[in-house]
Amino acid sequence: MEISKKDVDYVASLARLEFSEKDKESLTQQLDSILDYIEKIKEVDTSKIAPTSHGATGQNVWREDTVVKSSQSTIDALFKNAPDKEGDFFKVKKVMDTEE
Repeated sequence: MEISKKDVDYVASLARLEFSEKDKESLTQQLDSILDYIEKIKEVDTSKIAPTSHGATGQNVWREDTVVKSSQSTIDALFKNAPDKEGDFFKVKKVMDTEE
C-alpha cells in the first residue's frame, strides 16, 4: 500500500494537526516506509509459532500473603503523620456521595 500526501492530510485533519508541506512530505515517506516493512513481516511463516499475549516469558514471583501482628510501636509510627485516625484505622474524608 502506498501512502499519498492526500492520506496524510486526511489523517492530520482527523487528529486536528497541522503540518508544513515539508513535514507532510517527510511523513508521507516515513509512513510509506513503515507500511512497506509491515508487508515484509506479513511474508514470514508464523504458522508454527504459538500465539502469545506479550513477549515477556517471565513468571510471577509473588510471595504468599501472611498475617503478621504489628507491635504497638510500629502502629504508632504509622499513624504519627496521619491527619486523623479512628482506633487503628486512618480516617479520611468521604470522596463519593452514594445518594442520587
